Amino acid sequence: MNFEECMKFINSYSKSGAKITDLSRADNLMKLIGNPEKKLKFVHIAGTNGKGSTLEYISNALILSGYKTGQFTSPFVLHYTDRIRINGKEIDEKSFCEICEYVSERVDDKPYSQFEITMAIALLWYEKQKCDIVVLETGIGGLLDCTNIIPSPLLSVITSISIDHTAILGETVEEIAVHKAGIIKENSAVVVSKDNTNENVLEIIRKTTLKKSSELIEAEPCKPAFDGGLVSQFIYKGQHYKPAMFGIHQYYNAQTALTACVYLRKHGFDISDENIKKSIETTQVKARVQYIDGNPPVIVDGGHNPSGISMLSLVLMYLSTRNKKIYSVMGMVDSKDFTDCIKIIAPQSEKLFAVDGFAPNAVPTFDIENLAGFYTESEISLSLTDAVEKAKALALENNGIVVVCGSLYLASEYLNSIGK
Repeated sequence: MNFEECMKFINSYSKSGAKITDLSRADNLMKLIGNPEKKLKFVHIAGTNGKGSTLEYISNALILSGYKTGQFTSPFVLHYTDRIRINGKEIDEKSFCEICEYVSERVDDKPYSQFEITMAIALLWYEKQKCDIVVLETGIGGLLDCTNIIPSPLLSVITSISIDHTAILGETVEEIAVHKAGIIKENSAVVVSKDNTNENVLEIIRKTTLKKSSELIEAEPCKPAFDGGLVSQFIYKGQHYKPAMFGIHQYYNAQTALTACVYLRKHGFDISDENIKKSIETTQVKARVQYIDGNPPVIVDGGHNPSGISMLSLVLMYLSTRNKKIYSVMGMVDSKDFTDCIKIIAPQSEKLFAVDGFAPNAVPTFDIENLAGFYTESEISLSLTDAVEKAKALALENNGIVVVCGSLYLASEYLNSIGK
């Protein structure tokens, strides 16, 4: 199979597959391809926001320490195979095609999802390449997410939990927490982000941990060192840490990752404080409050729920206090809470340009423009290129910054075309 044939095979399945109530379908797929998950060691990460950043911090600390580290993320940002990496390098086309063909020859007629097939390819590659460890990010939820077919991991990690994917995970944060806590397995351990302050959520995690005879790991004591800027700094064991990524939320993500690395060190992985610090201070993730220097500067963010958008909002607030005018290019998909997200971004924008067409279920520009118009000047754009050109022109005239936000699909389109 060539790459085009591989993508045709993957796309022959729907994005979510048939509805599931357990993991038997994913478990069956693993059996058909030889159960690669049973030959690997994992750190398993779930959460509503912060999964990607936390995964990169942990992965890079392991890579810097000399461990061959598989990285599985969701969704892809630039192109399909960037979700499957080892030591930061994505799977090569030859390996991807060979393994995809191997999977295609063994699958049965069950209604698998694209994500399940992709995970199968990834796990086979990690096994073939003899990874020392795989840092695995869930797709949606945790309890019924196909990544949850792995045996008890070295460590589970739960980042910030908030409302998202309500049609699948439930309407309340407690229902969603049950799904996230579903990755906690027997006789393992779990690190939970300090960003989770809802007592009901914490109680669900505690009870699950107890039920599974697992260990709940307290976050390492880190002292915040907020300087009022874009970067969330902190002090650990007298050392000053300055994350490379923007946003106050990176304090929590970095602290969670640091705690995970310290736990792994206590359980056989030689990860020095120096390598943890270097990871935190050099790791950057595309489309996560990604600052692209230029004239004018552009911030690209794929946050797509109120919690994620609120983190971007804090960055924009800071920029506003520095007399930077914000010109937003915003698009969202209709499966997200786009109303609340627009209400957060529009008031901080000098002008907001509404875009659609970047995804089949993109919210129509009229709906975005109509709502944003209650809070700021707004305009419907014919294309993303048109919106960005207009926003950049205004930013150049008025000491401003362009913000492309609302969806990872939109961020991907920008980074793949205009942002190049």
